[in-house]
Amino acid sequence: MSFETRADAERSAAYPTIAARPRTPRLGVTVVADLVDAIVRGDLAPGTSLPPEAVLCEQFGVSRTVIRESVKRLEEKGLVTVAQGRGTQVLGAESWNMVDATVLSALVANDATLGILDDLSVVRASLEGVIARDAAARRSPEELERLREALQLMRETIEDEPAFNAADVVFHATVGEMSTNRLAVNLVNILFGQARESARFHLHSRLETTLEEHEHVFAAIEAADPDAAERAMRSHIADAWERRRPPSPRR
Repeated sequence: MSFETRADAERSAAYPTIAARPRTPRLGVTVVADLVDAIVRGDLAPGTSLPPEAVLCEQFGVSRTVIRESVKRLEEKGLVTVAQGRGTQVLGAESWNMVDATVLSALVANDATLGILDDLSVVRASLEGVIARDAAARRSPEELERLREALQLMRETIEDEPAFNAADVVFHATVGEMSTNRLAVNLVNILFGQARESARFHLHSRLETTLEEHEHVFAAIEAADPDAAERAMRSHIADAWERRRPPSPRR
């Protein structure tokens, strides 16, 4: 082993090993995801520096170019700041872009108390309440018919939980399509997408109760009652999460 190789190995051993997954063709995506996960998990604490480029290259088996591009992505997500003469400093959670898909995924995956999923439920309930209000205020006969068909699909799949859950997603998507608040709809898609990917979200729920809640939402939208539509949707989202929420320490 050459002196340079030995020196690189010794330098790498002085830092935590971050690369944890098999290497894939999308090297940059893997590097960013692993670094985000290490920061969110606390392996790289706020105020500390990322390992030097040479160490990260060794750990991930990638070029300096890939590492530099990955660090730029971390900076864009608010996880690090690059300071001249001080290296790349890890930032605290108050700086993170928590609606970034990679950051949010890491937060959910490393959330021992389920506090992040609790927060997601609160925010989602507020946003979907606004969306349902907007849908009730402006729905057209054609849109209402599509929503009726989505609800009917839920009724028809009540004995098949996976199919019922898929129909549930269609119902909410249809309400979103009836709203002109595209920002709220986009944020809900991000938040709900991350919740659905969490294994802790996929617990059995009382389907008859869930269907009844959707019936209330539909009835309020059909009646063109924005206040009732918002209340029904907010209540459904909050209650549905409480039914699904596994036992765990509260924050």
